[in-house]
Formats: sequence, structure tokens, C-alpha cells
Amino acid sequence: MGTLTYDSTAIAFDDRLLLHLQIVIVNKLRRRESFAMSWRDAAETGDGRSAIWIDPSIPLFFKYDGSRVPTINREWLALLAESAGSSTGLIVCAEDGSPERAARFFDHERSHRGRTPAPY
Repeated sequence: MGTLTYDSTAIAFDDRLLLHLQIVIVNKLRRRESFAMSWRDAAETGDGRSAIWIDPSIPLFFKYDGSRVPTINREWLALLAESAGSSTGLIVCAEDGSPERAARFFDHERSHRGRTPAPY
């Protein structure tokens, strides 16, 4: 299970899915294109959907748990790239086109809001 960290938000995806997302996202950002990305939430965070606006000026980090590079499915890449170029933005989906859930979703900023800072 890998993690895509975008600004203060970390989203966990299967390594193979994450690699396909990385290729699509990097291709869009190389062209300095901003776009939306949405996914189904992990079961433990509810049955909703989440979305972020991906912009070239915001830090982005891909972390893979496995050491092997997964195989690439060009048809899946084309499906993801097509959605990234549409008005709906990049919709995270499985290889068969069905909605794909994030394994985890964690927003560092939201999780620390309202807490009293620890004394130094």
C-alpha cells in the first residue's frame, strides 16, 4: 500500500494503482495543467467521496511500500488520462473502470485543528 501525499493530505492507494496515478498526474503537471482528482473514501472513513485540486505549485510525494515496480496497463492509463482531461477531473478507478477506494485518507491539518500545542 503506497501513499500519495499532497500538501498536508495523505491518501493511501495500492502500489499498482498509485503508479498509474503517478504517470497520469506527472504528465498533466509537466504541461503545467491543474485538475481535480476524486476517489471513493476508505470504508473506515465512511462511504463518501473526496476530491482535491492538483496544482503544479503544491508539493506532491509518491511513496511506495513495495520495492518492485508494478506492470503498467496502457489501457488503464488511457482511461485515467481521459478522465483527467475531462471536466470531472481524474476519477480514480480500478482497471475495469469501476470506482476504486482509497485505503486511507488522512489530512494532517484537519487532525490538528483545535488542539492545544504541546509545551516546549
